[in-house]
Parts: sequence; structure tokens; C-alpha cells
Amino acid sequence: MSDIYLTKDGYEKLQLELTELKRQKNELSVEINEAREQGDLKENAGYIYGKEKQSQVMTRISELELRLRGAKIVDNLAVNKDEVRLGATVTMRDENTGATLIYTLSSADEADPSAGKISVSSPLAQGLLGSGQGSSVKVKLPSGEKHLAILKVEYK
Repeated sequence: MSDIYLTKDGYEKLQLELTELKRQKNELSVEINEAREQGDLKENAGYIYGKEKQSQVMTRISELELRLRGAKIVDNLAVNKDEVRLGATVTMRDENTGATLIYTLSSADEADPSAGKISVSSPLAQGLLGSGQGSSVKVKLPSGEKHLAILKVEYK
């Protein structure tokens, strides 16, 4: 299994999701027991739905526990703060349009493009990795090639 890197915020977000799923699991157990008491399980829609939902919840709980158990929190790692890495907030200028872009590179679990967080495995982030302030990069994206000037790299 490959290493899983998360920011502190990403780790906490997954912890909260895990707590919520465990709460849901307990509620589903109660619902399934109530449905079981109603009789014939083959034709009991509440029971069948409850078991399917419980299976989905248990699968996600297992995934999260595995990810959290092996996660390395990037905030605690010694990384070169002059280069673009996971957790970096990058301010750049699109040389084609002149637009200023600001993105924070995050894990896939915490990516939210509308909030300015992009996955470190996205094409844009892959093109930025290892670059430093003052450098210029060409990034191949599905929409075409972008020429970007990196104005600032910071870790918050």
C-alpha cells in the first residue's frame, strides 16, 4: 500500500466523517432490529434497505480507518518549503490571460476546487510540483497547455 499524505485539516475532516458514520451505523442497527421484529424478512423493505445501507456504511468505515491508520500528516513532515508540495498555497499568474490564480494543494480526500483546494494528483498540481517562487512552468491540461508564472509559494 502506498503512503497516504494528509494535511492536518484533511485528517480531522476524515476523523469527523468516521465519527458520523459510526453514529449512523448504530442508528441503522436499531432500525434493522425493529424491522426484523416485524416478521418475514424476504418481503420486508425496511429490513432489506437497512442491511444494504449498513453494508455501505461499514465499507466506508473500513476504508476510512485504513486510510487514517496509515496516514502521514504533511504538516509534521520536513519538506522543502521553497518548493510546491502537498499543503502549499501557490499564487500564480496565467501568462495567457493575465489572471491571478491561488490554489492550495491538498489530498484527494480534502480537494474542493470551489474553495481553492485542488488534489495533488490533478494535472495542474502535477505540473506545479517541485517548482519554486519566481519560476515559470508549462502545464498540460485537458483544456490545453497553460503557461504559469509562480508568484508565491507559502505553507500556512
